[in-house]
Amino acid sequence: MTDPAGSPGRVGRVGALPWGDNVHEAPVEQIATMPFDLVLYQHRAGWDEDRPRWLSEAQQRLPRVYLEHDPPQQHPTDTLHWVQDPGAMLVHCTHFNALMWDAGRTPTRVVEHGVRPLTQVVYRGELERGLVVVNHLQRRGRRLGADLYRELLERVPLTLVGMGSEALPGGWGEASQLELPAHMASHRFFLHPVRYTSLGLALIEAMLIGQPVVGLATTELATVIRSGENGFIDNRPQALADTMARLLRDPGLAREWGERGRELARERFNIDRFVADWMQLLHEVTT
Repeated sequence: MTDPAGSPGRVGRVGALPWGDNVHEAPVEQIATMPFDLVLYQHRAGWDEDRPRWLSEAQQRLPRVYLEHDPPQQHPTDTLHWVQDPGAMLVHCTHFNALMWDAGRTPTRVVEHGVRPLTQVVYRGELERGLVVVNHLQRRGRRLGADLYRELLERVPLTLVGMGSEALPGGWGEASQLELPAHMASHRFFLHPVRYTSLGLALIEAMLIGQPVVGLATTELATVIRSGENGFIDNRPQALADTMARLLRDPGLAREWGERGRELARERFNIDRFVADWMQLLHEVTT
């Protein structure tokens, strides 16, 4: 859906993503006259505002799926999701997110991420530094781990990549989706300092390249990383710092953890499984 102003969520097929020929742009003012089999929503404004404004009444009654990308922000356990519709399907991308949201009367499913690498780079880890990938980390604060990043940066060398990263020490700037894998391949490990969020695609991409992951033992990451086998997770900053220092001293261990993480990511987050799960879900809601 597009508009002349290029409003947020209405910019069309832009960026570095390899959009397929099956993805079409449609001017927002023409949406109400177009035939659809199903409507997919991905943000609250789309459900609360765009749905009644731009869709016909018949389109609003079509099979409908709301894809929720994040855990609840207001309260971690007692937030009722705004989609309260027994005829809709609320889809989460992690089981942790589904556990935390109160779905009320809306049926739910979980479809975990699927990632197809955009490049063929492989892990080398020659840079004795850790890589952190978070957009606008300073503005987003403690929830995304801005304080932990600063604390750990005093103990081990780190590079921060993402929008607005230049505002913090160690900030490199923004990297495109095609440039990011090269940063992952060269840095010794991937640090995920985030306290509370969904499972990030950048983290999965790092695992698929073979970069070992160090992070907090919170949210869905606790089901992905097995400490001492395919990475390291802990809730003690000192333990994280000690492990990162160990990986800097021992590149062989970093490669070993990274390769085991790569095996898990290939099995759990491969694109074929993702497509199959979504095809099954779409069949369920349209029949």
